[in-house]
Amino acid sequence: MPASGGPNVEIDGRPAIPSDEDVAALVGYRFAGGERKVEHWENWLLTDCTQRKPMTGRQLHPVVLFHVPIQAASTSIGEIFAVCGGGRAGSVTLLSYEWELLGVLCEDVVYRGDGGIVSAERFRAPDGAVTHDDVAFAIELSDPDGKLVARVTTRWRFLR
Repeated sequence: MPASGGPNVEIDGRPAIPSDEDVAALVGYRFAGGERKVEHWENWLLTDCTQRKPMTGRQLHPVVLFHVPIQAASTSIGEIFAVCGGGRAGSVTLLSYEWELLGVLCEDVVYRGDGGIVSAERFRAPDGAVTHDDVAFAIELSDPDGKLVARVTTRWRFLR
């Protein structure tokens, strides 16, 4: 019997609800890592969407931290969903974003992105049925000199 205490339907040949062991094994999963540069036009568009004036000194608007770290780490929301066993409509909810700006992010600078899953916790109903898993991933951005300039930690809830 699966970890949920009930039938575990398969989706694409995989259990719809990952086992307790699979959830615990998520911690330490690493994204491929890579690089990402934000050019002036992209920063201008993102800044304009927030109805703000461009920042001084070609600084990036902080809104880039929604997508640039994921792209810099050479991953995607789809990959994270697949790794964590989520994906059916409405099954994943956002718990939190934590953005740490440790330096200045600027246009036309190539940043290195590295990260992975840092926590995974399973939750159960009183009858033992799996209700959800909370998973957090963190990605760090480093400048060309290797100095850490930003860290983003995102927590998602995977409803089971």
